[in-house]
Amino acid sequence: MSAALELRDIGVRFGAFDAVDGVSLTVNAGEVVGLIGPNGAGKTVTFNVVTGLQPATRGRVLLGGTDVTRAPAHARTAMGLARTFQVVQLFAGMTVLENLMVAAHRHTHAGVLVDALRLPGRRRALATAEERGRAVLSFLELPHLADVEVTTLPVGQARLVELARALCLTPSVLLLDEPASGLDPAETADFVALLAHVRATLGCAMLLVEHDMGVVMPLCDHVVVMDFGTVLASGPPLEVREDAKVRAAYLGEEVA
Repeated sequence: MSAALELRDIGVRFGAFDAVDGVSLTVNAGEVVGLIGPNGAGKTVTFNVVTGLQPATRGRVLLGGTDVTRAPAHARTAMGLARTFQVVQLFAGMTVLENLMVAAHRHTHAGVLVDALRLPGRRRALATAEERGRAVLSFLELPHLADVEVTTLPVGQARLVELARALCLTPSVLLLDEPASGLDPAETADFVALLAHVRATLGCAMLLVEHDMGVVMPLCDHVVVMDFGTVLASGPPLEVREDAKVRAAYLGEEVA
């Protein structure tokens, strides 16, 4: 099985503090990996290293086998990396479809100059982006939201739209930052089922940062647990759940 994403001995130091220290993990093609741990474990810093928002002090990031450690965030996106955010980040003042078209525009090959000068290719590019956006909305059974202004959406629907926008990038690796945050139990169960459908249908690899074990356990093939910036445990979900060190980190239980 080929690796869609690899982190090799990642370290991030802030002054004399090691926020991340020697983290390695692999997400294979079509696989869902959960990255979990107590607050302050270093998950967010690690996530930001993957996306290019935080430079690593040491180590390497590989996307589809290509070293992207020093590549900027937009270059990683062009190579198939997409993400959602813990706090939903949609473009206010725009409709759902317009939000998706912003992402889908990457596949039209129309540059800034074409848009600025309103050259003939601009109309074709917009039509292509709209077609892509509507196709993704249909895939997620959300076509009825196309013309809704995004700031009017409840949290559950906003998270679905953010997922749809990420899918418009046709990602090979999808990063999900606490996708169940703010959802009620029924919405969470529906979202887990939807992510399973996305994985089964589109085959994209996923790296998931999540606190809700009701999301992690049924969805993930592999779980990596961080604590104090290091990898505490790694393995299948059920095996990790029974690990005494993991229980101690989460619950404060004494390890014999």
